[in-house]
Amino acid sequence: MSKKRYDNIDEVLITEKLSNGLNVFLLPKEEVSKTFAIFSTNYGSIDLSFIPRDKQESVTVPEGVAHFLEHKLFEKEDHDVFADFSKQGASANAFTSFSETAYLFTATNYIEKNIETLLDFVQEPYFSDKSVEKEKGIIGQEITMYDDQPDWRVFMGTIQNLFHNHPVKVDIAGTVESISAITKEDLYECYQTFYHPANMTLFIAGNFDEEQIMKLVKKNQESKEFSPADEIKRIMPNEPKEVYKKETTIKMPVSIPKCAVGIKSLVSETDNDTFLLNDLLQGMILDFYFSEGGSFYQKLYESGIIDKSFYFEANVEKGFGYAIIGGNTSNPEKFSEVVKEMLLSIKEKKLSEDDFSRMKKKQIGQLIRAMNSIEFISKKYIHYHTMGIDFLEIIPRLHSLKHEEVSAFLNEWIQEEQLTTFKIKAE
Repeated sequence: MSKKRYDNIDEVLITEKLSNGLNVFLLPKEEVSKTFAIFSTNYGSIDLSFIPRDKQESVTVPEGVAHFLEHKLFEKEDHDVFADFSKQGASANAFTSFSETAYLFTATNYIEKNIETLLDFVQEPYFSDKSVEKEKGIIGQEITMYDDQPDWRVFMGTIQNLFHNHPVKVDIAGTVESISAITKEDLYECYQTFYHPANMTLFIAGNFDEEQIMKLVKKNQESKEFSPADEIKRIMPNEPKEVYKKETTIKMPVSIPKCAVGIKSLVSETDNDTFLLNDLLQGMILDFYFSEGGSFYQKLYESGIIDKSFYFEANVEKGFGYAIIGGNTSNPEKFSEVVKEMLLSIKEKKLSEDDFSRMKKKQIGQLIRAMNSIEFISKKYIHYHTMGIDFLEIIPRLHSLKHEEVSAFLNEWIQEEQLTTFKIKAE
């Protein structure tokens, strides 16, 4: 067990890699009343093709298996895990993203019991043919519900326009057709491949005794048997640089049309610092120009093209990345045209030293405020840990960021072939 102090944010992180490969991180914070724990596997909806453990040939599983598996782990043969957490005063949840599946709880009491429950239910799978068939109907209704939500359709539609082959274009929950093909055997095969402790991370933050909690986690893991950890062989298709579709328009029962402009980025295998810079700078630049104080936002708002629903987001993962700018608009054609012009003009703009300083200070300030949340720190730490990056070292990296690094990024970031538009108009 090792300790690392981060003086810039006044935190101490305790870390240990257990004999079974599980990475455990503890962040004790005496000033908070609650504890947050998250148990995550480096496995998400994009992991459709892979070589299963103890096998030589690759398989491709139905779309939506990772999300389906997340649902099924809560249901055991004789009890429901949510009920167990509730009896122990904890609020439990889970989520599946493109690249991660995580199980979590928040509690103020019975912390040790809740940690044991978290570890045990995730590491004791139970799937039956009957329960799998039942779950298909439940998830099918969830998929249908999301298909009826315009904001989700804009998001997934933009992603699907951006990518030709990469499985990020597949809805995280899959489709009604794809989940109908999922079998108990699919779930066990994916579980055995991706839920090995060596592919997982446990992060606990809050008010607890770190030595006592680490002892509990180690005892829990030592009581279980796991096969030796093999390297996971994931298979991803080749993906062109240019977008799959330049534009798509659909009709839905909306009172105001919606429009989003997407930016595609392919993140090649590179060193961790370059990856981190790509991740940070996309968000920082979008915030600089498109937040309410940004020059682009002011022009869009004053021209009546956008309203308060306007948003932007960026996501960078190993192998793929995207940014989306969208919102309600009475004129989706004008929205698309103007936003694209603004994006393509960024490389011609000269970012002054003062602009760069303000951009950097704002990002650092936002991160420091967000770190008041133990949930934020825990989730972000795991996300960056899978990329080989220490999230708690990001603020020092931002302090060291140089003006020329931003300028070099701006020159390369956006090309016309990387832009797409997705519109929803009223029926």
